[in-house]
Amino acid sequence: MPQKHRSKRLTLKAVAAVAEVAVTTVSKALADDPKIAKATRERVQKIAFELGYVPDRAAQRLRTGKTKVISLVLEPHDELLGFSNSLIYGLTEALEDSGYHLVVTPHFAGGKGVSAVEHIVQNHLADGIIITRTSPTDERIRYLMEQGFPFVSHGRTNFGTPHSFVDFDNERFAELAVERLASKGAKKLCMILPPDFLTFHQHLMTGTIRAANKHGLEYVFAKEVTLDSSLNEVNAWAMEMCQKPDRPDAYVFVGEASYFAALNAFRKCGLARSKHFEVVVKRNSELIHQIDEGVDVVFEDIQMAGEKMGDFILHQLKNPTDLPLQFIDTP
Repeated sequence: MPQKHRSKRLTLKAVAAVAEVAVTTVSKALADDPKIAKATRERVQKIAFELGYVPDRAAQRLRTGKTKVISLVLEPHDELLGFSNSLIYGLTEALEDSGYHLVVTPHFAGGKGVSAVEHIVQNHLADGIIITRTSPTDERIRYLMEQGFPFVSHGRTNFGTPHSFVDFDNERFAELAVERLASKGAKKLCMILPPDFLTFHQHLMTGTIRAANKHGLEYVFAKEVTLDSSLNEVNAWAMEMCQKPDRPDAYVFVGEASYFAALNAFRKCGLARSKHFEVVVKRNSELIHQIDEGVDVVFEDIQMAGEKMGDFILHQLKNPTDLPLQFIDTP
């Protein structure tokens, strides 16, 4: 169907004229109002799409009080390669055809500051918020629960009041990794943990200690670096580990980035995987197999997590009185 005068915004009235229905019918059909017959809704939606109709978001907001925006408060973090892209892709997939748009709000406060979510809520910039990298008593989540504002977190908290979240079972991941290393004859293992203000710090520690004690393995946690350390810092740490006479013979890496930095150091010191040490790495991308073919990995599906969080926030917006939806991905 020809689209003339593209510079001028197409109105509901224009769609109604082509569809030969009332403007109110077009409005309700585009909102998928069940009071309008399904056949009419589908016909109007098809005509609007062919005409290139785009809702006037400012007018929508004035009329409904809704922004039709979901805000992802994202703290850039490269431990799992492609984390941000995978998360955004999954969220976008879930929001497709929902009428909601995703807006990414960068946040650099180490996951502890509440200012980013306060700004969104107080200025009515979104109808719902997605949060990453949670802490046990996350100030952002406390604030959102107090405000009664729809949100979903990637990660759990220790709050007594339930809230919607999607998480990966890092405790089980640690157990599986230790079990695998024990089966390969490891005697002493090491793990680089996330900063202790993040919830999954404790999950990883708990799983590692339980499994190591069960299999009689000695274990150490890196003190000089965390998952938030730079790659150069991890590389320097690994170089030092190479020089120790009692160095570990096994490692658990919670992401590809720290493993690549450490692997570079190990290779420079003449140490080879399967000969001098064993590893298990949590991955999100396929890149690891291109760099170290055959390494033991556990997959964390970040795209799936994004899709789940998108589904959960949409459900919450449509059904605000329902109990919070929660999901833990078990490796």
